Amino acid sequence: MLAVVNGFPLAQSTGFSTTGEPRVSKLHLHLVSDSTGETLETVAKAALAQFDDVEPIRHYWPMVRTPGHVERIMGEIAQNPGLVLFTIVNADIRVALEKRCSALGLPHVGAIDPVMDALSNVLGKPLKARPGLQHMLDDAYFARVEAIQFTIAHDDGLNWENWEKADIVLAGVSRSSKTPTSIYLANRGYKTANIPVVVESPPPDLLFKLQHPLVVGLVTNPERLVQIRRNRLLALNQAPDTDYVDQDAVTREAAFARRMFADNDWPVIDMTRRSIEEAAAAIINIYTERKGKKT
Repeated sequence: MLAVVNGFPLAQSTGFSTTGEPRVSKLHLHLVSDSTGETLETVAKAALAQFDDVEPIRHYWPMVRTPGHVERIMGEIAQNPGLVLFTIVNADIRVALEKRCSALGLPHVGAIDPVMDALSNVLGKPLKARPGLQHMLDDAYFARVEAIQFTIAHDDGLNWENWEKADIVLAGVSRSSKTPTSIYLANRGYKTANIPVVVESPPPDLLFKLQHPLVVGLVTNPERLVQIRRNRLLALNQAPDTDYVDQDAVTREAAFARRMFADNDWPVIDMTRRSIEEAAAAIINIYTERKGKKT
C-alpha cells in the first residue's frame, strides 16, 4: 500500500500487478546534504537497485549548512512530497530538518547515522560534527589528483616509457572498457595506464618486463564486442562493414589477447557482464592482495 501525506501519495502508481498491488512508477526522492551529496547518491542508488518498477525523481539539496537554508528548501520539498534522505552532522540543522519533515508528515532518514553511531560506540569517541571532512584538501586528495593526471597522460598506450611509475596497467582489445576503468581507478587514487592489444601491432617489450605495476588483462565476449563496436561506428556515422566488426576477426583478436594474458600469467577480468565499478573493485582487490604479499 502506498504511503499518503496530507491526502497525496508519496509515490505515484500506474496500473496493478498480477497480485493486485499497485505498480509504483514514480517516487520523489529528496537528497539533503551538508556537503556535496555524493555519499547520499551512492546510498540511494544501492538501495533503489533492490526494487523493480521504480522511477525515482531525485531532488538534490547540497551544502545545506544553516537552519535558514533548511527553511528555504522545505518549501520546495513540500511541493513534491516524498522520502527525504539526509547526511547532516550538525545537531541544530538536523533538528530543524527533522522538525520540518515531521510537521509535513514526510518520512526522513539519516542515511549513515547507524554507521556513525556504531563507530562512535566502538571507538569510544564523539563525532567531530564537521561537514565535508571527506573532501578535505589533504594528502589523499592531492594523491588522487596526481593519479588522475597520470592516467589521462597514459591513456591508450601514450607515454609507455613511464609505465613503471604506474600502480596498474590495463591491457585489452579495442572497446574492452580500458579507458573508463582506468579513469575510475584514478578517481580511487591509483595511477593507471592502459594499452590496446592489437594483433598487427605488438605492444612495447617494456610491458612484459614491468616490476612495480600490476598488469591486468580485460576481456569481453566476442559477440558482445562486435555489438559494442558496431554501435560505436554507427555513432560516428561510419559504415560497420570492416574487420573491426567482423565476427571471425574479432574472435581471433580476442583469442590473441587471452593467449597473451595467459602466457604472462596476468590476472584477467571479464567485462562482458561487469560494470566499471565491479571491475575496478576486483582489480583493487587483486592489487591489494599483491601488495600485501610483497610487504
